[in-house]
Amino acid sequence: MPLESIRPIPTILALSLALTAPGAVAFEFPKLSSPAAQAVPPDVIAEYRRKLKVYQEARAAYYAEADTYWASIVEKRRGRNAKRRAHEATTLDDYVLTQPPVYVGPKRPVNPAPETEPQPPERPRDQKYVPVVTDLLKAAAEYYQWAPERPVNDIDFKRAYARFALSAGLTRQQAVRVYAFETGGNGTHASQSGFHGTHAISTAVGYNQLLTTNSVELLAEQGEGFVRILSQRAVNLSGAARRTMDQKIAVLQKMVAMARSVPDDWSEHEKIGDTPKGWALHAMVLDIDVGPMLQTHKLLTSVQFARERGFARPLTAAELEMMNLTGDGTGLDMVTMPQPMREQVATANFFQRSGYERNPVASHYNTVAKLLAITDQRMDANAMQPGAKELAAAF
Repeated sequence: MPLESIRPIPTILALSLALTAPGAVAFEFPKLSSPAAQAVPPDVIAEYRRKLKVYQEARAAYYAEADTYWASIVEKRRGRNAKRRAHEATTLDDYVLTQPPVYVGPKRPVNPAPETEPQPPERPRDQKYVPVVTDLLKAAAEYYQWAPERPVNDIDFKRAYARFALSAGLTRQQAVRVYAFETGGNGTHASQSGFHGTHAISTAVGYNQLLTTNSVELLAEQGEGFVRILSQRAVNLSGAARRTMDQKIAVLQKMVAMARSVPDDWSEHEKIGDTPKGWALHAMVLDIDVGPMLQTHKLLTSVQFARERGFARPLTAAELEMMNLTGDGTGLDMVTMPQPMREQVATANFFQRSGYERNPVASHYNTVAKLLAITDQRMDANAMQPGAKELAAAF
């Protein structure tokens, strides 16, 4: 998935990072007491330590500048949110217009001798395990003794998605172009973001790349409606097909109850999504009956969100993608922004720091106007891929 949903970073956290950045405390040089280290000439060791100190000072200065910048992003966002609650218009003064600082100092020097202890990373990174599709299936089997009903061919899933999306109110252009952007134009119902053999960079799965939290949230908010739709379909089934559907409905009801067991809040849904029980709920995105509903409502909720807030014209696919990627409120902020402001406002205003720094698209196309333009361009190109053409034909 190219971008991350907005989850504001508390200012106190951003400021505390400045105090713990490398170089913000007394420098500690690596211990060089091994026999190999003792064989290195003293002048080489001294030169290494000199370069290391220069490097650490440069990194510390960069981190201090970056922490200040991202703290200002958070403060501006809070101000915009307060204005919206008061139904006040936002102006350029409500955004950070400069770009995030980039480290341009020296590289870390190479230690001339083996270090006795491994060096810590430059900054702590989130190392939590990212479940892949096989983990989702295993969790569904363990907690619900159930497996999603998968299509024989992906075209079957595309047809099911197209039928439901059209009936719910999405347009072919919106669905196909978002699919083209999210999956590169050739993704399947089980495509996972950054999947390489045994690992992935995100839990995002499917045509719209739903996160585990998205699945939990959609089941909590739309799940009862999904149960009603499946129950209506079950009336016309018999034999093995009816038994399969009845089991699916029973499992779905239990999953909806799980999703609704906490307050309807993103952070609460995220907590569930980060557990194996949440992975089991996320397995529903792979099911040929429920998966299209989840995919559709992920986009449809954005369309409805914009409409409820007075956005009268239909969202373009690129605008809908901004809401899909960054969250409805943040995405609508970009969508409703006048073109002159789009040309000046930095995309950093709409991302978490960690997500922005990992995303070359957001950092390279660094204004709202540039980001929307490249999104449209990639949709144009990827819509020519076989998978996107197949989905378009399904409509």
